[in-house]
Amino acid sequence: MKIKQGIKKPARIEMIPLIDVVFLLLVFFIYAMLSMVIHRGIPVNLPHAESALTDKKDYISLSITREGRIYLDKLPVSLEELKHLLAGKKKVNPDCKVFINGDKNTYYEKVVQVLDMVRISGLTKVSLETEFED
Repeated sequence: MKIKQGIKKPARIEMIPLIDVVFLLLVFFIYAMLSMVIHRGIPVNLPHAESALTDKKDYISLSITREGRIYLDKLPVSLEELKHLLAGKKKVNPDCKVFINGDKNTYYEKVVQVLDMVRISGLTKVSLETEFED
């Protein structure tokens, strides 16, 4: 007795699952790239401003906490150390930008002292960081 086998259909590639897999890979790589962003500053509570812009290519991050502690790229420093470290960074890159992000509840005197140290070190491109207010 001879059993007839069914008609063999050619194999096909389903497009819907392929699109799903490609989309998931795309999402994974985007998420992986966003998680690799280097954050040089420490988290502080920034004040709001309507004209806030973002321009961070090659920069130095100075952070001032609510308690008045100063951080240079996440490294705690004193005012005297700050002056010498900034002067050293100016020798490496004279056109380096300085971003100061101070907590909105920090003392104004501490911000002025940090600005003074930046000016004494010879760096002229200084910006105060703010958050964009909707």
